[in-house]
Amino acid sequence: MGVRIQTKDFDAGAEIAALRRGNPKIGAVASFIGVCRDANDGTAVTKMTLEHYPGMTEKALEKIVAEAKARWDVMEVLVVHRVGELKPTDQIVLVVVTGAHRGEAFAVCEFIMDYLKTRAPFWKKEETPQGARWVEARSSDDEAAQRWSSPKADVA
Repeated sequence: MGVRIQTKDFDAGAEIAALRRGNPKIGAVASFIGVCRDANDGTAVTKMTLEHYPGMTEKALEKIVAEAKARWDVMEVLVVHRVGELKPTDQIVLVVVTGAHRGEAFAVCEFIMDYLKTRAPFWKKEETPQGARWVEARSSDDEAAQRWSSPKADVA
């Protein structure tokens, strides 16, 4: 299990290869890469700044990864989340899950992303032509996260 918060970019292919290297029991690798867009809510975005509390953020992400591994039968989980200034097309987050079967790996990927979008201690500020604005969680993200409220929620 790995959680990293960093300012530098990541190489998704290298991260995936390292996570699955040498384990013949892995039958599935599910991954998600979040990318900075050039627009949000119909407004142009020229850059985004992600802030966090060092130490607290890592512990919160480690806790959600541990919960995911307790709920589903997967092997390894990696979360790499960038902070600092990001421009459109920059990678923001990587979630990689290995397991014997795809269903559980996909579920863990979605579970972690739903957590990251709604409860993880990150603060996002966007720069727009009208000035800077803090970004709030979307109700659609909250609704998506609700499906995991049952301790044994299955694959959606």
